[in-house]
Amino acid sequence: MRTFPLFVSFDGKPPLVVGGGPLAAVKARLLLMRADRVDVAAETLDPELANLENEGKVVLQPAHPGVDQIRGRPLVISATEIEGEDARIAEIAHALGVPVNVPDRPALCTALLPAIVDRGELTVAIGTSAAAPVLAQRLRARLEHELHPRLGELARLAGTFRGRVAGALPEGPRRRRLWETIFDGPAADAMLQGDEALARGLIDIEIERAAMAGDRDGQAPQGRVVLVGAGPGDPELLTMKAIRALKAADVVFHDKLVGEGVLDLARREAELISVGKAKGAHSVPQAEINAQLVARAKYGRRSCASRAAIPSFSAGAARNSTRCGPRTLPSR
Repeated sequence: MRTFPLFVSFDGKPPLVVGGGPLAAVKARLLLMRADRVDVAAETLDPELANLENEGKVVLQPAHPGVDQIRGRPLVISATEIEGEDARIAEIAHALGVPVNVPDRPALCTALLPAIVDRGELTVAIGTSAAAPVLAQRLRARLEHELHPRLGELARLAGTFRGRVAGALPEGPRRRRLWETIFDGPAADAMLQGDEALARGLIDIEIERAAMAGDRDGQAPQGRVVLVGAGPGDPELLTMKAIRALKAADVVFHDKLVGEGVLDLARREAELISVGKAKGAHSVPQAEINAQLVARAKYGRRSCASRAAIPSFSAGAARNSTRCGPRTLPSR
């Protein structure tokens, strides 16, 4: 991937579209999914842009904008379809450090527009670094069918509880597990069915339950150790249960036998611990690995470990230990 995905706020100065034709209208309509208004620099406006101007969503600016009109913009799209003018706008934006997009001219772009699945507060952006925009559109069409139309409402509802959750639980695993319980349980189901009052009541119960569990005897909640078989090394051959365990883990113990791409499935915030095992060479003693797993479980952390890394670990050494995924050891 040559580009980094990033969401941009339009709360300040509005984005600028340069050009008044049909292509500019398409880009202005896209920006209006999130912007209250879009400035359009053009001599004349396409009928769609003219209608948006009448509605107060588009504000006409002088054609051929310069430094003063471009400085401070969150995003500039040059859609004049005039090669020299688009290049001029891009050059000014580059000099000012303003993100700029020129449709169908990736060499001039510092910002690429993704295919978007819009669910209100929930937005899915799909990009291909300008290599295959039609593929991105096809993936968007698939996701439109698969993602529940009320997911944005669920995200909005969760946002109203963030302050209360932050006050009830410390930052870290306990708070994240509460949100996992909410999003995987009856509260989310109620919201997706359109019953916000019931969803709010169920979230209230989950917050109180999580807070009480943490206060009980001053003890950390019991953690969990999951042993994951890495199979022959291809991440696509992991079971769904193994993938879920990796994504839920606070700590991932792994060895050199785990194939490339498997660890990419772990959360970005997860602690990755290499125990250094390779064929015929064990850099970390088995007893020490087992002790670390047990210690983290007692501390309330969720640990995920390669089955090959700890073949002698007893599933009874820590409560709630489980195995998931194929038991075949990685190829040596």
